[in-house]
Amino acid sequence: MTRLAIAINRHRCIGCSTCALSCKMSNNVPDGMLWNRVLNEGVDTYDGAQGSFPNLSRRYLPLACQHCDNPACQRVCPTGATYTDEKGRVEIDYDKCIGCRMCMAACPYNARTFNWAEPKRDTGFNYGEASVPERPRGVMEKCTLCKERTDRGDEPMCVQNCPTDARIYGDLDDPDSDISRAIRENNAYVLLEDKGTRPKVHYFE
Repeated sequence: MTRLAIAINRHRCIGCSTCALSCKMSNNVPDGMLWNRVLNEGVDTYDGAQGSFPNLSRRYLPLACQHCDNPACQRVCPTGATYTDEKGRVEIDYDKCIGCRMCMAACPYNARTFNWAEPKRDTGFNYGEASVPERPRGVMEKCTLCKERTDRGDEPMCVQNCPTDARIYGDLDDPDSDISRAIRENNAYVLLEDKGTRPKVHYFE
């Protein structure tokens, strides 16, 4: 079996949001919506810092769909639109999604967004993967682990474009993969383990 995932080295993350912008552009994500976010932990503003001058620090938390092995979003979906594919990615069938937002409420990671309007883009600015399906108004959206790219053997855009190599992509079921070794060797952890969702995205310092 294959279980694709990402591990994130938080010590390397500089909060530049290249991952978020690469994801948005590659996947044709509409204005006002992000599939991938970078949170500044412990402060209310993105540019804020913890501590008192001159002893200041920032600690970033990249956050997107955790592609859980026991996804809460999938359990509550009334139409079966949310499913786990053969490579372990949690995906959405946009033809089945009725936009009820039950999955949005169930996700403890706040990783899903509702598409309120038809996508609006600058027609003079060409971006996005042609193979990524267009989502209609009224459906849920989220990180797909760049399904179209990873299906053809490429890395997700957030991994490819990270300037500090803070992200590692690979198969959790392959003990010799870079991601499996990184998780073992760095005492990696998952977010909100007590929720029982068994996230595949791991973090380490």
